[in-house]
Amino acid sequence: MRGVGFVFVLVSLLGAIATTSFASTVTYDHRALVIDGKRRVLISGSIHYPRSTPDMWPDLIQKSKDGGLDVIETYVFWNLHEPVRRQYDFKGRNDLVKFVKTVAEAGLYVHLRIGPYVCAEWNYGGFPLWLHFIPGIQFRTDNGPFKEEMQIFTAKIVDMMKKENLYASQGGPIILSQIENEYGNIDSAYGSAAKSYIQWAASMATSLDTGVPWVMCQQADAPDPMINTCNGFYCDQFTPNSVKKPKMWTENWTGWFLSFGGAVPYRPVEDIAFAVARFFQLECLPMMKFSTFSVYIAGLLRQPKWGHLKDLHKAIKLCEAALIATDPTITSLGTNLEASVYKTGTGSCAAFLANVRTNSDATVNFSGNSYHLPAWSVSILPDCKNVALNTAQINSMAVMPRFMQQSLKNDIDSSDGFQSGWSWVDEPVGISKNNAFTKLGLLEQINITADKSDYLWYSLSTEIQGDEPFLEDGSQTVLHVESLGHALHAFINGKLAG
Repeated sequence: MRGVGFVFVLVSLLGAIATTSFASTVTYDHRALVIDGKRRVLISGSIHYPRSTPDMWPDLIQKSKDGGLDVIETYVFWNLHEPVRRQYDFKGRNDLVKFVKTVAEAGLYVHLRIGPYVCAEWNYGGFPLWLHFIPGIQFRTDNGPFKEEMQIFTAKIVDMMKKENLYASQGGPIILSQIENEYGNIDSAYGSAAKSYIQWAASMATSLDTGVPWVMCQQADAPDPMINTCNGFYCDQFTPNSVKKPKMWTENWTGWFLSFGGAVPYRPVEDIAFAVARFFQLECLPMMKFSTFSVYIAGLLRQPKWGHLKDLHKAIKLCEAALIATDPTITSLGTNLEASVYKTGTGSCAAFLANVRTNSDATVNFSGNSYHLPAWSVSILPDCKNVALNTAQINSMAVMPRFMQQSLKNDIDSSDGFQSGWSWVDEPVGISKNNAFTKLGLLEQINITADKSDYLWYSLSTEIQGDEPFLEDGSQTVLHVESLGHALHAFINGKLAG
């Protein structure tokens, strides 16, 4: 961003999305997405609409915009929208159209990742349970029953967006769509059928005529005109599969899920910022996605992550004119030290100075000036002279130094949302005698629970007979269970033992 003046310009330009119906042309070249003939550097964030409520959407989206985002991306969750075959649900938190319109009202673009397999740490990867029981079906491969259902659902979502004029080609906010999801990570398991399936998926998607580009993430062999994109913690070494396609980072993993029994994962914001700056340093990209729910928790800003990334986005936007215009010139400043310079014939110049050493700071000379570079950091110089941000140095003024209590009284008094109260599901714990049954071995969970519960309870009873030392004093007896189950409780004669 170029100070206050640039903020107003950006808001007014993007605000036109919500207030006019002028169609936009969205294409791409080797450097960037091109909107109405102009290359754009776009920074995206993830908000999964069913993971929050419609009353929360405007605030979450506004916080995203305040943090420097241009685009909101979301998956589309098939199992929520079609829980029963050909019976659809787009109400409440499933109201996808309302969510997209809410993003547009904030003056932001949308990246609609239809999938319809989405992973997303979501039950069954977003597939509806009934899909599992279609005779002869095989998921995510060149299989007739699966492709038929996938096409029906994908076409339904696209048609819904078209009827509401939500694609940029119709004057709406959607500038990108995605088909499939990280299929390249597992396609080897499907053999030759994987390639024909991906060819079919790409052809099916483009035939829906959305008027905007489609992407396939983690799909090195994505067929033209699909843009293959990178997902990961670091994507600076990623190269698209065609010189005609831009280098795009669809997922920057700002955090990670907690595995049962594993260490708590933690990624500091300094490393996130370093990865982003390195990506820009080595090659301009048109769009990058952050996992928004790592930055916002139930609508509360998570600091220092939010503030530091906001500053990062601002520094990158100051470099936009140079980034979209030319390829960088990269020079060595020493061992594991380098400079990338974007310089145009019209006077625009941006530089990125990197120290990729993991444990030692450095002082470098660049263009006649001296710069201190902390270990594992990048300094961004929007004018090739002055440092706007170093990724390892958090600006304390950009974050709240301590937890601030805020009264909700005014919000409660003025919000109808609080009048509806809370609702919850009370799920019984343990095995009910009414539906318990005996079975040898472990079971395939989704066949048994029908996805109505996240839990499948096992109970094992054994009787100790004969001359056992345990019966006398509880010694010399060990219960050893070889299982990756998440929890186990042992009872002896009805009493909890551990």
